[in-house]
Amino acid sequence: MKVHTDLNNFSAKNPVVTIGTFDGVHLGHKKVIKRLQELAKAVNGETVIFTFYPHPRLVLDTHQAELRLINTLEEKKILLEATGIDHLVIYPFTKEFSKLSYTDFVEKILVGKIGMRSLVVGYDHKFGHKRKGTYEDLKMYADKLNFNIEQLEVLNVDAIDISSTKIRQALSQGDIETTNKYLGHRYFIKGIVVGGKKIGHEIGFPTANIDPQESYKLVPKDGVYAVKVEVDEVMYTGMLNIGFRPTVNHQMDNRSIEVNIFDFDENIYYKNISIYFYKRIRDEQMFKGIDALKEQLEKDKETVLDLFK
Repeated sequence: MKVHTDLNNFSAKNPVVTIGTFDGVHLGHKKVIKRLQELAKAVNGETVIFTFYPHPRLVLDTHQAELRLINTLEEKKILLEATGIDHLVIYPFTKEFSKLSYTDFVEKILVGKIGMRSLVVGYDHKFGHKRKGTYEDLKMYADKLNFNIEQLEVLNVDAIDISSTKIRQALSQGDIETTNKYLGHRYFIKGIVVGGKKIGHEIGFPTANIDPQESYKLVPKDGVYAVKVEVDEVMYTGMLNIGFRPTVNHQMDNRSIEVNIFDFDENIYYKNISIYFYKRIRDEQMFKGIDALKEQLEKDKETVLDLFK
């Protein structure tokens, strides 16, 4: 996969294009990508995903300052590369760009710079200034500029239309099973291991504190989770706590992501690791003291080990 952050030297053979934010790269997105690849193969062409950074809602809507996204940009790159696409265009989204009409966007960028031969859009796709570019508008415009256009129906799983919004809602509720079902892969967090207070070491459950790096990354609901942890391309089992550690952090001033990696005793400070979520085990809670906390952690570990059996 070639990644492009500008289009001055863009080159692709018979480009077949789709456009979107692709937050989560979920099953609905994968349906679009599969069709993109089918069309590209039919014309001996190459697939192109055109996405934006930052997310348009973070730029245009001041009320979305607290918007959280399923993936950071780096995570999105990893997921899109795994689909086997040929080109990923990451176009800078600015207020100035948002004022571009959909006709200018198609004519000057998609056709003029990319050389688009075919366009695949999702069931509700709209773009251009004030999202005025609908499928019907684009279809009429396609004849004028000599490209093909195709719209796909929404993907339905268990009578639910798949969307990034529904996945964000599931994550916010700690519903990892639904999240993973709609994504078609394990929800994960990539982050840097940073220093903590080392209380876990003192009670026999050392933890790695994870900094996701991007403030907009959606972190699931507080609680304890069964996870797999990838360190230096090796996968380990572990349990992860998200929250304020009320038993040992009485000021409740710092929400943290801490993972206890089973059968692991290496210094991984400042390493980049990946956490894959399997199931939420329980709520975060306050215990009467360290001994009670340790006793519960022993039970949590057994629960996680039983899950992965």
